[in-house]
Amino acid sequence: MSNATLGVLYVHSAPSALCPHVEWAVAGVLGAPAALHWTPQPAEPGTYRCELSWQGPAGTAAALASALRGWERLRFETTEEPTAHTEGTRYSSTPSLGVFHAVIGVNGDVMIHEERIKAAMLRAATGPADLSDELDTLLGRPWDDELEAFRHAGDGAPVRWLHQVG
Repeated sequence: MSNATLGVLYVHSAPSALCPHVEWAVAGVLGAPAALHWTPQPAEPGTYRCELSWQGPAGTAAALASALRGWERLRFETTEEPTAHTEGTRYSSTPSLGVFHAVIGVNGDVMIHEERIKAAMLRAATGPADLSDELDTLLGRPWDDELEAFRHAGDGAPVRWLHQVG
């Protein structure tokens, strides 16, 4: 597989009725059945979580985020390792905030492109926005704040590997 990369999909919380739909969407992106191992999510009773490690071409994390975005009560993140030709990425999604996308450096830091920083500085200088709040948004802090309780509730959960088909 040229330009292959590794990634992880974390479904932090999904209502039970949505779980099969998540599996179908993931299978559609990865081109292989995705029988995910769902466990109860203690941070939100009545919901379930799962984790799936995957291997596929660069852009798979974006395809997964696109397939899963906008579903009510679904919280997820998907990450993608960098390749020789692409940067690493992370997508985070919550029902209240929508989808956040970040470029991730080799050491795991969020990388913010210069033009996005300049735009944040301009918004802070010309409007009611505060530069600190603007930078927090660029770094994904609102998503991290909302997802943190769900991330810790999943510590020690089983992980499954799935390789993308052709």
